[in-house]
Amino acid sequence: MSKILVNTIKDQTKVLFFNFSVVLKTCDMNYILCDMPIWKHVYHTLHSLDQWYINPERYEEPSFHEPKLNSLDYLSGDKVLSRGELTEYFDTIQAKIINYLDSLDDMDLCEKPDGCKYNRLSLVLGAFRHLYAHLGNINATTIVETNAWPRVVGTYALENGFENYSLYE
Repeated sequence: MSKILVNTIKDQTKVLFFNFSVVLKTCDMNYILCDMPIWKHVYHTLHSLDQWYINPERYEEPSFHEPKLNSLDYLSGDKVLSRGELTEYFDTIQAKIINYLDSLDDMDLCEKPDGCKYNRLSLVLGAFRHLYAHLGNINATTIVETNAWPRVVGTYALENGFENYSLYE
């Protein structure tokens, strides 16, 4: 039972988590991008990661979720998620995904989760694509406001240790 590919995915997921943790710490949650506050872009991104990384067909909404809260096409009424709430949700997603990856071997990546039309590798790659697209959008607003580049690390951070990087480049 090989875990070479799964361990590679796990390492890259740790990099993804670090990069998004920087977003959570540096963005202005009230900045408006495309008629929506950044907190809503952050929630949309996290919600999609939570829903699609493992199995969208067996997904359960977080307890605080309200209809359309994750949609960037609808204002959310009075509901606003704080940086603390979003960080707590992020921490929950991290633990869930790492536990999931620990349960897989390389052959599992070719299989489709129950009720899902995509294999596990497709779900992981799609989640990465979606998260990094939104990370770029959110970081761009931070750059516009602060004239500073939020840190985005690559694989080298696995060797150097994430704690050795500041929030900005």
